[in-house]
Amino acid sequence: MTVLALPSDVPVPRTSRPRHYLMCRPEHFTVSYSINPWMDPDVPVSTDRALAQWERLRRIYLELGHAVDVIAPVPGLPDMVYAANGGTTARGRALGAKFRFPERAAEGPAYLAWLREAGLTHVKEPVATNEGEGDFLVVGERILAGTGFRTEPAAHAEAQEFFGLPVTSLTLVDPRFYHLDTALAVLDDDTVAYYPAAFSPGSREVLRTLFPDAIIASEADAVVLGLNVVSDGRNVIVAAAAEGLIAQLSAHGFTPIPVDLSELLKGGGGPKCCTLEIRV
Repeated sequence: MTVLALPSDVPVPRTSRPRHYLMCRPEHFTVSYSINPWMDPDVPVSTDRALAQWERLRRIYLELGHAVDVIAPVPGLPDMVYAANGGTTARGRALGAKFRFPERAAEGPAYLAWLREAGLTHVKEPVATNEGEGDFLVVGERILAGTGFRTEPAAHAEAQEFFGLPVTSLTLVDPRFYHLDTALAVLDDDTVAYYPAAFSPGSREVLRTLFPDAIIASEADAVVLGLNVVSDGRNVIVAAAAEGLIAQLSAHGFTPIPVDLSELLKGGGGPKCCTLEIRV
């Protein structure tokens, strides 16, 4: 049988698969302290607007055929809406989160309790500081792990031992991109997009080696958290303001779905920050 190669200018066909997500309604969302460069307590925040934007994101997942669970928000934890930080899941296992800042510390036990009831085969309370899928991104049978601002390097070794997957450490150097998921997007099991200047020189070399065909994002798209996406392998939920990245995604055969999470951006989060994937 002869296999015909696609012309180089034809996008690679992309395939979606059903996902299972965990989210948290921003009922208590506000910006009353500052623990990242995006947070300014002097800038007004509308909880009602945040709720409306979050609900639109949840509805998109449901319309795409994905399952969505919602954890009960805890009063006094305004950042609990950023569910991605609550843990990491892979191979039916979950590693809980241990936050760097005391303002978020109570989120760890809250998410760990939910994960223990979710039917996963093994759930572990972490020893080292890690901020969940903010800094641990699963790409096929590999985990990319960020450090530099939040997650400790020791957590990378802990994750590798627990999940039995190779963990690749990447150092973040720009405080605007304080979590890995603000500087790098997982699009499918083989494809990522990232903003090179967010990483140390050595980490940029690692990314070039692992992903020679990666989508390279501009600073203009990165600073609106355009890389903080959620992808099911074909459909990519992305910040509407990241117009250049949206065009690149389309050119590479993905279907971008722009969303407005501008109110939640005031806390330093986008679609991915609001979404923890449950991999059973």
